[in-house]
Amino acid sequence: MADRLLLTIPTFFGTEATLAHEIRSLGYETTEVTDGRITFEGDLEAIALANVNIRSGQRVLIKMAQFRATTFEELFQGVYNIEWESFIQADCAFPVKGSSLKSVLSSVPACTSIVKKAVVKRLGAKYGIEHFEETGPMMRISFSLMRDEAIIYLDTTGEPLYKRGYRTQGVAAPMRETLAFSMIDITRWRGDRPFADPFCGSGTIPIEAALYAKKIAPGINRSFVSEKWRIMPRGLYDEIREEARSLIDTEIEPCIYASDIDEVAVALAKENAKRAGIDKYIHFSVCDAAKAPLFSEKGVLVSNPPYGERLMDNTSCESLYRKIGKHFSDFPNIGKYILTSHEKFEQCYGRSADKKRKLYNGMLKCYLYQYFK
Repeated sequence: MADRLLLTIPTFFGTEATLAHEIRSLGYETTEVTDGRITFEGDLEAIALANVNIRSGQRVLIKMAQFRATTFEELFQGVYNIEWESFIQADCAFPVKGSSLKSVLSSVPACTSIVKKAVVKRLGAKYGIEHFEETGPMMRISFSLMRDEAIIYLDTTGEPLYKRGYRTQGVAAPMRETLAFSMIDITRWRGDRPFADPFCGSGTIPIEAALYAKKIAPGINRSFVSEKWRIMPRGLYDEIREEARSLIDTEIEPCIYASDIDEVAVALAKENAKRAGIDKYIHFSVCDAAKAPLFSEKGVLVSNPPYGERLMDNTSCESLYRKIGKHFSDFPNIGKYILTSHEKFEQCYGRSADKKRKLYNGMLKCYLYQYFK
């Protein structure tokens, strides 16, 4: 196995800058930035550091190979030529999954079968066996075919990074933790000013804000599949988690307000915050966002109101936007960052945004409307 690996972290479209900054903060330089993913060079320690500390990425992947494949033979040979034996032992489990878009090889099941056969043949030749029990450590293989270009990955994360462990259930149309953090990062809030989310739902945005302000690493209390890999130095993940715990800011006490009109959602948000260990920093209340008692001092509001596509109908959403536009205008010291896919948001809100950024909530194109006062 090479000392330097190419590591790729997928992220939501529009949040690449946030992820790139996180990677650089860990001491690594990016080598390739494309829509929805960033690649950098690192070693086994980099894998563990990224899994424990990255807030905006989806998972940490080892980029094993990239090649053109317009036939099944080209796909087979490209996968067969990878030195799988450097990572996968004879007893390891190595399931395969992937995707294909705008490629000649359009059948994902067929491509999955070819990739699996190529890995089995390579490992079979190296280990001198024909059948693999696959009862050992998990080594998930994934492939992506885009315009006939194949990229083969090995997944080091397992359960995606947005699954921090504090949210056991959510409300309708929940936001992923990774996107919530990226929105917070865009505001440049660091916990030194009041923070509000008047559409908190199950609490994802305020909880991510509290964890970020306290410098509590998102992966500090969860496990990753690569921890059980035999090539991973024993105790490495424990050392990195211990280092992350030493960096928690015990002095700062962020002031965060979270409310929602749904009392069931607020109760759930409280439980999630408690599970995350930061409930004492978040002031929860059941309240209509158009009447939320916001603060007068300089601060930040980050929220994900109903869109019309995901919750409520368009007419109700537009009425809501008009109400919050009028209410929020009474608080000029608060910067407002509002995510929605509704095309008439600015018109209904009553004011054009000072800046807006295209973001994707899943596959849904949205804009983060930014009002600096």
